[in-house]
Amino acid sequence: MISTIPTQATTANTENEATTVMPGRPYLHYDPNEFANSFSKQPFLIDHALCEHPLFQMERLLELAGTLPPCQIEYNAGKLPVSISHEQTPQNGLSPAETIRRIADCESWLVLKYVEKNAAYHQILDDCLAQIRPLTENICPGMTKPHAFIFITSPGSITPYHIDPEHNFLLQIQGSKTIRMYDGNDPSILNPLELEHFYCDRGRNLVMQEQNRERCWTYQLNPGQGLHFPVTFPHWVENNEEISISFSITFRTPDLDKRRAIFRTNDRLRKLGFQPTPPGQNRLRDTAYYQAFRAVRKVKSMFSSEQ
Repeated sequence: MISTIPTQATTANTENEATTVMPGRPYLHYDPNEFANSFSKQPFLIDHALCEHPLFQMERLLELAGTLPPCQIEYNAGKLPVSISHEQTPQNGLSPAETIRRIADCESWLVLKYVEKNAAYHQILDDCLAQIRPLTENICPGMTKPHAFIFITSPGSITPYHIDPEHNFLLQIQGSKTIRMYDGNDPSILNPLELEHFYCDRGRNLVMQEQNRERCWTYQLNPGQGLHFPVTFPHWVENNEEISISFSITFRTPDLDKRRAIFRTNDRLRKLGFQPTPPGQNRLRDTAYYQAFRAVRKVKSMFSSEQ
């Protein structure tokens, strides 16, 4: 089904960037009951008030991109199939600055990573996470590793089918996009072997099985709306007929570190000829695997520090 909610946005003071970045500002609006019932379990929509914020105007984003090292900018051609590996994704032949300036017609996809390293964007990220932390702590305690990403995409661009490792809220600033998200808890959609490959850093992109294509939640995400992406719920994104700017706020929790460790341990066991079961089926075994993983990692760290 296509899910929509009314757009809500407030106008920020654009005269001085410092006056708009105010600690504690209530940028997010959501239903607390829906949040509590759905967070980390299924996608759900929220509202936000960042659409007119000067930090997300194109000229300011171009300025920001000019301050970032190359490792914090990822970009490529945007006319892609739904299923394609990261290694096969074609480049667009432009520089990051040219890509942003020509985003209306260069058929490209670009992301500015870890923008919270800039103090102004760090403040917005902090303010947003402060609003949701009281609820997330009751569900997945221990919010850590907060990061923020800004996506700038051409009309009609495709973000291929993939999964991500963090708790994520994608806030649509400009333009609109269609997001198709799949149940990451369904092994007929996302199987344990795919998760092992992902957690062993073999790529985030997946192959869409044709029989699963329509087994998804479908959201038309408009300016002023945000969407929660549960961890490793597969999804792909189709940008609509305008330039799109989106702000992604993410964080991790200790349970995700444990989950990653168990999948990495299972991958090693599989290479030794075993058939390990996925995490979540036996708590004692999961705890033992996690402790073993931590012990091995600690020993490796000790040896590397001695060399």
